[in-house]
Amino acid sequence: MMNQSPVETALSRAMIRWSLTKSTPVADTPRSWIFRVEQNGRNFGALKILKPVVAEEEGRGARLLQWYEGDGAATVFDIHGDTIFMEWLDGGPLADPVRAGRDDESTIAIATVVANLHRARPGAPDDLQPLRERFQTLFDTDVRAWPHTARDLYARSSGIALKLFDRPSAQLPLHGDLHHDNILSSDRGWLAIDPKGLLGDPAYDVANVFINPKHADNIAADPRRIAARADILSQRLNYPRKRMLGWAAAHAALSACWDLADGNPITGLLACLPNLLSAYDQA
Repeated sequence: MMNQSPVETALSRAMIRWSLTKSTPVADTPRSWIFRVEQNGRNFGALKILKPVVAEEEGRGARLLQWYEGDGAATVFDIHGDTIFMEWLDGGPLADPVRAGRDDESTIAIATVVANLHRARPGAPDDLQPLRERFQTLFDTDVRAWPHTARDLYARSSGIALKLFDRPSAQLPLHGDLHHDNILSSDRGWLAIDPKGLLGDPAYDVANVFINPKHADNIAADPRRIAARADILSQRLNYPRKRMLGWAAAHAALSACWDLADGNPITGLLACLPNLLSAYDQA
């Protein structure tokens, strides 16, 4: 292994550790290398090798995924260091039904996934990131980084976030990045992948739903779809409608701050945010 790259070394060791017989590269993302692996041509799995720059955050999410034990989420078979051996999911994302005009169906599926993820379980991971800490970027961002015409949106959204944090709620392990492209179909139903591993208000876990899926801003920004999503989620999860919409607006602003810091456009988020704030006011 002396002449191998770090990923080749990690892959070789994983193949031996878990008695894998074949590996096929699937993706090289900014966060990990992903392989489809086989055991004797019968059993298939996914091997995710984390990149050092994100190993702490991704490792936290992997341990949360393992804690779910396949209930509403992909099953993690084992974790060794920065290498995760898990269930292979080859179904399409929940974004596909949305783009096909079946948004209500997709929102019902999300509610089912969230209910499973939030089910009471013993022994939660002890290294989950507090939700308040994750929002620090929102509070630290200079309002002048925002377009002049959108600065009132930033001010309102950050104010709502502070209000939500000031009102105590239940504290649960949270997926933290639950949206349509992080929920895949399988023979076990819709399953979540790629959690962030947070700890906080359970109503936050649906916030990302309101600004997704990608490349469907016309759906996410539609006041009728916002209202319908809020109705379905509040009815099925019994989370306060106003609190969910408050988190949705706060998360949209947080996402905009991340994008602005990375030099990415925030056009889609600015299309959603005024209508999310309006829905929050009316709730």
